[in-house]
Amino acid sequence: DSVAQGRRLKCSLCTKVLKKIQALAGDDPDESAVQAALKKGCRALGRSVGKKCQKLVSKYQEQISEGLQNGDLPQDICAAIGICRS
Repeated sequence: DSVAQGRRLKCSLCTKVLKKIQALAGDDPDESAVQAALKKGCRALGRSVGKKCQKLVSKYQEQISEGLQNGDLPQDICAAIGICRS
């Protein structure tokens, strides 16, 4: 059904976005490294994905930032904010 499809799409988008941001932030990022990566990461994904990325990042910025600083996996962060099933 379309709800599940929408959720799956968002889940894969979320993990894709966070993998990109995680790569930009580096191995042991502090808050400023994560913030810089959040800004750059969405732009690096192109225009259409970038817009969705920005919505995601602005809505869940604290959780994403915290998760990345804790070294959580993108899949786990996306599950923690309720986008992916854990």
